[in-house]
Amino acid sequence: MDSPSPTGLVAGSHRRNELHVMHGHEEPKIQNHHLNAKVCRVCGDEIGLKENGEMFMACHECGFPVCQPCYEYERSEGNQTCPQCNTRYKRHKGCPRVEGDGDDGADMDDFEDEFPLKSPKKSQENHRLDINSENGDRMQQWRPNGLSSFTGSVTAKELEAEREMEGNMEWKDRVEKWKVKQEKRGMINKDDEEDNDQDAYEDEMLMAEARQPLWRKVPIPSSKINPYRIVIVLRLVILCFFFRFRLTTPAKDAYALWLTSVICEIWFALSWILDQFPKWFPITRETYLDRLSMRFDREGEPSRLAAVDVFVSTVDPLKEPPIITANTVLSILSVDYPVDKVSCYVSDDGASMLLFDALSETAEFARRWVPFCKKYTIEPRAPEFYFSEKIDYLKDKVQPSFVKERRAMKREYEEFKVRINALVAKAQKKPEEGWVMQDGTPWPGNNTRDHPGMIQVYLGSAGALDVEGKELPRLVYVSREKRPGYQHHKKAGAMNALIRVSAVLTNAPFMLNLDCDHYINNSKALREAMCFLMDPQLGKKLCYVQFPQRFDGIDPNDRYANRNVVFFDINMKGLDGIQGPVYVGTGCVFNRQALYGYDPPKSQKRPKMTCDCWPSWCCCCCCSGRSRKSKSKKEDHKGGFLGFIGKKGKKNKMVVVNKKSYMKRGFDLEEIEEGLEGYDELEKSSLMSQKSFEKRFGQSPVFIASTLMEDGGLPQSVNSNGLIKEAIHVISCGYEEKTEWGKEIGWIYGSVTEDILTGFKMHCRGWKSVYCVPPRAAFKGSAPINLADRLHQVLRWALGSVEIFLSRHCPLWYGYGGNLKWLERLAYTNTIVYPFTSIPLLAYCTIPAICLLTGKFIIPSLNNFGSLWFIGLFLSIIATGILELRWSGVSIQDWWRNEQFWVIGGVSAHLFAVFQGLLKVLAGVDTNFTVTSKAADDTEFGDLYLFKWTTLLIPPTTLIILNMVGVVAGVSDAINNGYGSWGPLFGKLFFAFWVIVHLYPFLKGLMGRQNRTPTIVVLWSILLASIFSLVWVRIDPFLPKQKGPILKQCGVEC
Repeated sequence: MDSPSPTGLVAGSHRRNELHVMHGHEEPKIQNHHLNAKVCRVCGDEIGLKENGEMFMACHECGFPVCQPCYEYERSEGNQTCPQCNTRYKRHKGCPRVEGDGDDGADMDDFEDEFPLKSPKKSQENHRLDINSENGDRMQQWRPNGLSSFTGSVTAKELEAEREMEGNMEWKDRVEKWKVKQEKRGMINKDDEEDNDQDAYEDEMLMAEARQPLWRKVPIPSSKINPYRIVIVLRLVILCFFFRFRLTTPAKDAYALWLTSVICEIWFALSWILDQFPKWFPITRETYLDRLSMRFDREGEPSRLAAVDVFVSTVDPLKEPPIITANTVLSILSVDYPVDKVSCYVSDDGASMLLFDALSETAEFARRWVPFCKKYTIEPRAPEFYFSEKIDYLKDKVQPSFVKERRAMKREYEEFKVRINALVAKAQKKPEEGWVMQDGTPWPGNNTRDHPGMIQVYLGSAGALDVEGKELPRLVYVSREKRPGYQHHKKAGAMNALIRVSAVLTNAPFMLNLDCDHYINNSKALREAMCFLMDPQLGKKLCYVQFPQRFDGIDPNDRYANRNVVFFDINMKGLDGIQGPVYVGTGCVFNRQALYGYDPPKSQKRPKMTCDCWPSWCCCCCCSGRSRKSKSKKEDHKGGFLGFIGKKGKKNKMVVVNKKSYMKRGFDLEEIEEGLEGYDELEKSSLMSQKSFEKRFGQSPVFIASTLMEDGGLPQSVNSNGLIKEAIHVISCGYEEKTEWGKEIGWIYGSVTEDILTGFKMHCRGWKSVYCVPPRAAFKGSAPINLADRLHQVLRWALGSVEIFLSRHCPLWYGYGGNLKWLERLAYTNTIVYPFTSIPLLAYCTIPAICLLTGKFIIPSLNNFGSLWFIGLFLSIIATGILELRWSGVSIQDWWRNEQFWVIGGVSAHLFAVFQGLLKVLAGVDTNFTVTSKAADDTEFGDLYLFKWTTLLIPPTTLIILNMVGVVAGVSDAINNGYGSWGPLFGKLFFAFWVIVHLYPFLKGLMGRQNRTPTIVVLWSILLASIFSLVWVRIDPFLPKQKGPILKQCGVEC
């Protein structure tokens, strides 16, 4: 994964043939002793020179820096292997011989030097080595053969000097410290003298444990899921009888209201079926991280965990604060994963110098924050949220230095925040001449709509170490090229640019996608995903592992259902039992090959048994299977390019590609044609079809070569010096022209909710996905708790669903020839149809007010048989909800908040999304909603009471007023008409109160804080005051009552 990085920001445009390296913002400054002299990674001393003046190199395989004393001690007392690559140390000239040196063919020309029988004085002088202490003072000289004595005759002075060295307490302390370090690294076994049989037995048990599955499926207990399924079936039967009753008993005096209500109820029943049946097979999964470590990440051995590229996307740092993005990046850099296996790519789609400077500060702070996190294993590893947690941070901490270092780190983080705040304050007002970098160079992104591509590697390059001298994960800033006249496709286009950049620079086989406000809350989140993706049976068939979204900063009551618990803890678990959960836009680890549009490997089915009871010429039995087999073979031959690419995942690969030609920069398609001799016509056509690679992936041979690396990594023959230039090329604005990017490859274009569309395309190809819910939430983010912001968020999601419904990718008619399961198709259909429920929902919420105002009702007088179906349907709805909460563990409060916001969002955001989507797709009119806000409180959850006016508030406000007026009018009419009219009134009042109760959180947000007066008090005050006024007017207590007969004018002139 190593690739050279420039010393500054690289900006360029492939179409204009420009490439500039700017040194205005360089990497964090590294201490001089890391750059000028190598330091021993074991003891911390500088590595000396050999007799010929060259730098001492202990391991010639990986070049891990170890000084000569540590090297010799490791050979004599340790396991004689390199700490990094675990390769056995070879004997250097002049070093003492140990057991096993005869096997590696070491040179014997220094035999006389090792055994100084003739001239011990000369030998001693040649083998003495000066050792400096950590404070720079020179210690006494020491011979490389350590504490052991020479073989042969030695003088008394030499023995005396040897005894003095053995008695040196400082040297003994140093050796003991070295031993402790080696024991922690797993290189020295303290119990070497124990029984070897016992060790062998323990190793065998560990290996047996490591061979166990990395995860297991935990089905819902039958005592919980079976009653749930039975109630669903009963509810479906009751629905059939209920609609039979509704259709056969129309309300003749209110025929229009009856017909409207029946149509709405039928739509609600269909939407319930689409939502309910994909939850028929809910499951949960649990992982075994210890088995993953024993299999792929054993101590003392090189880690074999797969590499991961992490993508963080952001657009406007003024709306998405840089301190939040910085915390996300810091949590990624400090994740519990091998540092050489993690790379973080930050996409700045706004080409903001503010974010560029903020990442530079973040990279410098990470050099202190990352070792602190890993030393004390703190959680979470985003400093803003770690220091703000109201918990006992001393729990499970036993190191005395923790308190002191935590206080120092908190102080450094506060200073870091001040520097970020200064950058934000400076960015509020843009200079007339534009932003200028530190070296006086104009910022390339001054025009956000017309700028070259920019790449800056902050960490991960040679010399970029933390304060303890350890390597850090790679951190890369990316801003793709933008020019007028090109379609950039917003977030989906930015994510596709990150796919290509990461493939050129690191090419990890897996990719984690995070929003800039979603930090890693569980440092082992990547390991959780690897338990599925590196599973030998399931991993090759997985397109992604989706984690649930959890949020910080939400009010305890979750007024507007921001946590979305019902969807993440019920619906997603149900989908996990079918073909996998849908992709929700963040917190998802992808298989790179799935995003490239490849098909999953096909599992080999067992051959069907054939009978020998009929003759071979009989076509009724045996030959029918043979014909089907030959037919499938013909279908495979028809696959051409796509068929060959689809078989890439099998062990017996059928892809015939001259890979070496892709590794070279000067790639020529004619090289493929040269190797066509000796193949039949089918293979010739398949080889010639490889020319479609560039039409499919674009004009980048380096990127095309990376797509052929199934296990990731950079091709060995790629010239690493030109990778940055190639990375600039793949993020150019015209790179995707006449390719399949956004159509079949990467994030799919055509909707503002590109996440649903991307996951749907992969599932149609036959890929599976997995839902991973670790005990500690893997990721956490922020959600809008304000009413207007929440409605606009829901509006965007619903608009994307309408766009998919009106496109060729609609699940109702797309992908029937693929491998999408029927229940999975129902789930995807529900995700794109639900906004249209807003129309019948709006009508159904208006009907109670109309009934109260007109005195009519949608249901005629009920008999005992008719009321039975109403009661049965009502009870089945309650039973379904209770049993669903029982097996899922969701609280009744979360369920009720979800039901309330279903009505609030349905009559506001979903309704606007339907009309806006129709205008956008059919008429090409794009409508935007503007939001104006007042000042918010500075108190906790102050944004919850912030009132922002938007047109989305009009429909639900109108519904509340209508139903409240209807309640007042219905009660007044009952008072006027006597007790006989109260019976029919209760049914109308029930439906009206159903609407008001569901819209109550909306009313609460609409009224704001209102001097802390509870909204329910205001609501009941209005209702009771209106009813009391009507009663008071009806009684008329202050008007005199006439006694005797009432005299009226007869109207006849006498």
